[in-house]
Amino acid sequence: MPLINTLTHCDFDFPGQLSHYNGKVREVYELENNLLVMVASDRLSAFDVVMPKGIPYKGQILNQIATQMMAATADIVPNWLTATPDPNVAIGLRCEPFKVEMVIRGYLSGHAAREYKAGKRTLCGVEMPEGMIENDAFPSPIITPATKAEEGHDEDISREEIIAQGIVSEADYLQLEQYTRALFQRGTEIANTRDLILVDTKYEFGKTAQGKIVLIDEIHTPDSSRYFYAQGYAERQAKGEAQKQLSKEFVRQWLIANGFQGLEGQEVPPMSDDYITSVSERYIELYENITGEKFIKADTTDIAQRIEDNVLGYLRGV
Repeated sequence: MPLINTLTHCDFDFPGQLSHYNGKVREVYELENNLLVMVASDRLSAFDVVMPKGIPYKGQILNQIATQMMAATADIVPNWLTATPDPNVAIGLRCEPFKVEMVIRGYLSGHAAREYKAGKRTLCGVEMPEGMIENDAFPSPIITPATKAEEGHDEDISREEIIAQGIVSEADYLQLEQYTRALFQRGTEIANTRDLILVDTKYEFGKTAQGKIVLIDEIHTPDSSRYFYAQGYAERQAKGEAQKQLSKEFVRQWLIANGFQGLEGQEVPPMSDDYITSVSERYIELYENITGEKFIKADTTDIAQRIEDNVLGYLRGV
């Protein structure tokens, strides 16, 4: 059976458009009046490399989870979002992004676990206790920021380096930390109601033209977060077994097993249609688990035309 249509590239020209930026996964259109149109594509990025094939419904899933999570955290921190006129589109305020990603980890997993196995006990200036095994919970969540790279890999950085280098002022950074901890706590509570564990995640922030700090981009999606199933977590840890998880980590592990970690000279292994379909199904599984709702597949006959029609309809009403 042929793969479902995916959105891997778009090149719109909206009224009042000032610029168009291609991110790894999103395409961002800056319009007049400080408006941003953010299109979530079906591209898949791992190890900061975009995979050759799109994942059916991935953009819709990320956009709709992020939209719900923005609404569920708006009482904690204001966010950039004003409308979602299409399943793949978010529209909101243009902000000046902070050049750091606020990564917060409740458990020793993913990048932190790889660093720990390599013998490191400090990550981004934060001490990690001795005697931990992969996927153990930290005594309390740790914040391990990363610089936002225009190209290539994001880099770990400490709070002290961020402030000393003037990347973020001390007052703003302390506010970002406070927001990060509060958002992670709320995300943890939401996950718990769905029998999931929010393991780690990242948040991005920006400043509006008026100088207000707001939450931007996406939150609590499988691209920005890692989730474990709560049921059986303790038993699996006690037995030293891998945790059952819903995140992009399963793609990273598949790539590692097939000899790819984004390093120079390595080639992305070919992904079969069956594998692509299985990745799409995992994304749908996470959507339904984290939202508690059945996933409704949008019409994919002509995704780009659908998006253009919906965005133009919204802009005419603004």
